[in-house]
Amino acid sequence: MSSIQNLQTFDPFADATKGDDQLPSGTEDYIHIRIQQRNGRKTLTTVQGISTEYDKKKLVKAFKKKFACNGTVIEHPEYGEVIQLQGDQRKDICKFLTEIHLARDDQLKVHGF
Repeated sequence: MSSIQNLQTFDPFADATKGDDQLPSGTEDYIHIRIQQRNGRKTLTTVQGISTEYDKKKLVKAFKKKFACNGTVIEHPEYGEVIQLQGDQRKDICKFLTEIHLARDDQLKVHGF
């Protein structure tokens, strides 16, 4: 007698949890936007968790032009490449990343104060 092929386990929604097709594959994880106090009123904003598919130097160039601040890409031993900007740019970065469809609102985690 032939075996019945119909009783195998199959999850039709397995690929639906992988995320939107609009967003790149590396952006399932969160993008963390943090602020660090320097001295006095001076602050640093760091952005960590952007997919490796994107050129972070070009993102920094766009951030610098749009927000009128200085910035750089640093290599962190634990977190990899991290974007560092002068000043409190948390709201601006969130707005910018959602406008260019690099991340959704629920993928952004804003830390600090």
